[in-house]
Amino acid sequence: MSEVCVEFSTLESAAWPVLVVDASAAIRRTNAAAQSLFGEKLDGSPTLTSLWTSENELTPGSFVARVRETKSFSGNLRLRGKGIVITPFTACACLAGPDIILQLLPNSPTSAARAPERNSVEVNVAQKQKLDCALQLTRTVALDFNNTLTAILGHVTHVLGSTEPGNPWRKSFTEIEKAAERAAEVANQLAAFSSEQKDALAQTTGNINNLMRRTVELFQTPQNGALAWSLQFEPKVFTVNYDEAKMQQAFVKILENAVQAVDPTGRISVQTRNVDLTAATQDRTAHLQPGTYVCIEITDGGCGIEPAVLPRVFEPFFTTKYGHRGLGLAWVYGIVTNHGGGVAISSQLGQGTSVRVYVPAVRKFVEEKLIAENELDGKETILIVDDEEMVLTMAEMVLKSRGYRVLTANSGEKALKVLSDTKSLIDLLITDMVMPKMNGRELIEKVRSQSPATAIVCATACTRSLQMESKLDFLTKPFSAQDLLRKVRESLSVQAV
Repeated sequence: MSEVCVEFSTLESAAWPVLVVDASAAIRRTNAAAQSLFGEKLDGSPTLTSLWTSENELTPGSFVARVRETKSFSGNLRLRGKGIVITPFTACACLAGPDIILQLLPNSPTSAARAPERNSVEVNVAQKQKLDCALQLTRTVALDFNNTLTAILGHVTHVLGSTEPGNPWRKSFTEIEKAAERAAEVANQLAAFSSEQKDALAQTTGNINNLMRRTVELFQTPQNGALAWSLQFEPKVFTVNYDEAKMQQAFVKILENAVQAVDPTGRISVQTRNVDLTAATQDRTAHLQPGTYVCIEITDGGCGIEPAVLPRVFEPFFTTKYGHRGLGLAWVYGIVTNHGGGVAISSQLGQGTSVRVYVPAVRKFVEEKLIAENELDGKETILIVDDEEMVLTMAEMVLKSRGYRVLTANSGEKALKVLSDTKSLIDLLITDMVMPKMNGRELIEKVRSQSPATAIVCATACTRSLQMESKLDFLTKPFSAQDLLRKVRESLSVQAV
């Protein structure tokens, strides 16, 4: 257990039970998860004795002394929950003055009476709980780390600004600045991995097959020319809302591991498929709520992962590779879970590894084909609304050059007038979201009531401040001409399933 201590306030919302106990085993504070599990046993003046069962070899007092000394207890600690439930735990602790912050991480029961498949599920639930614990700890470490680095960078840059170019200490100060900036990158990665903010308000709505093709192409180089690739994509894949840059980084990390695991003539397969879940489902560490997902599975025929290592692959700073920081799969886990999805890994030593990424999706699909340069033309009618004339001028010029009929308006009120004066259907509305008087959301509501068949794209730099809706698509500012043309073509090809 690390000597870094987590304050109780950072664990009050943890999904696992947390107790603050003193040297006499009296319970001083508890979080909501502990109250929910142990119920009335925590009323009044509770002690660990009220939760203890006869299966435990140590007395409550001896147990407290043990965890105070060792900071952990790896055996099966059995405590009574509500009713007569006996729950096995592994305990880890840190000192908080005279008290101990005791975190109880559920184990899988070892009773032979339990079915093997149930044991497997409970093992993976326990792994998920431990990953959540790592997330909580990482949030605290990243915050403190960033504060410390801020002070270091502030002082060293201040000194550098006052140091003459010929000063013999200038090179050392410059190296300190570089090292601090490099450490800041690690801290930012940790913060992103452990972020509590979900990326459900994603920046891109589209076909993840296209993202996977572009990502695989990054690895189809002369250096990897002997590798065999198998790409099996769902023909009518569900639409996914995702941060394209972050999600591509996640898949790059997975594919890097796959390429390193196989020999130069090995085989890597990439598959996508739609998944409909009518009930909560557990795929190893991926706990998935009922709903619609796209599963991206990347499989290699490489060396595989040792069984003892497999449960730890998502832990930050854990690695078996020399020279690596151990943030690759931790970064993947953070990106995917922040999108509301899950990651599962299965592997057999000497036979290969399969990584399954589940991303929440919407039950509509984008026409399944890559959009080539000569397919960006169109004849549809597009209404562009923006209070910046330079944006209107650029978008109108680009779209008209590819054959579209383009109408423009510099306000929501003028857009509604154009809509009512136009006899033909407006196929697509592209609107800014932040405008004076009538904003983009108000305009969208009115357009939907007047012309429900019109597709809508929100052009904005503030996608995270908006509530994502299944009928909205986003084009993030600033965007290029190619970004605009591809988004228009994708939006016009989306069809409801």
